[in-house]
Amino acid sequence: MKVVGEWRHICVDAQRMFCEDTPWHVPWMMRVLPQLQELSERHAARTIFTRFIPPTRAEDAIGSWKDYYRKWWMMTGEHLPKELLGLAPSLQALVPPARVFDKMAYSPWVDGRLASRLRQENVDTVVVSGGETDVCVLATILGAIDLGFRVIMLSDAVCSGADETHDAAVDLLGDRFSVQLELMQTEAFLSAAADQPIA
Repeated sequence: MKVVGEWRHICVDAQRMFCEDTPWHVPWMMRVLPQLQELSERHAARTIFTRFIPPTRAEDAIGSWKDYYRKWWMMTGEHLPKELLGLAPSLQALVPPARVFDKMAYSPWVDGRLASRLRQENVDTVVVSGGETDVCVLATILGAIDLGFRVIMLSDAVCSGADETHDAAVDLLGDRFSVQLELMQTEAFLSAAADQPIA
């Protein structure tokens, strides 16, 4: 199988605040990092790293996000060391040519900037990795499906802080969205995408 069409790799929120000892630590993030690293290294020019950026203060957020950040006050900008917003160091080293896309919500599609950029580049397929499977990865995938992109989720390169909901999200996506989404292993995708030039 070859990957047909123009594709981009969206690596979701592989940030230090999820890799390191914070209240939002995702233990599985370090376990999937080798897959994220391998795909991002081989296809750095096709890779977009999203970063989840909390507001400076809870009161700077909109609507129900205020309540969210009142609960997670220690993760707001006035308390969280700024360097923890950064990517895992091995991924940060790939920027550029890889790109970084900052967002303030679970989904990267909310304000239309990312979709517009991908349309300008004639992208029809997005390959999704990162975390968390049942939150930001899920929002990224469902938004991409709504926008008409073909979606490939790398099932061995996504992770969550909760095994049960990770498994449920993978099952849900693979079953209910099977026409618009394909589950693949990282090595299988890399083999399929081998030697495809960037458009």
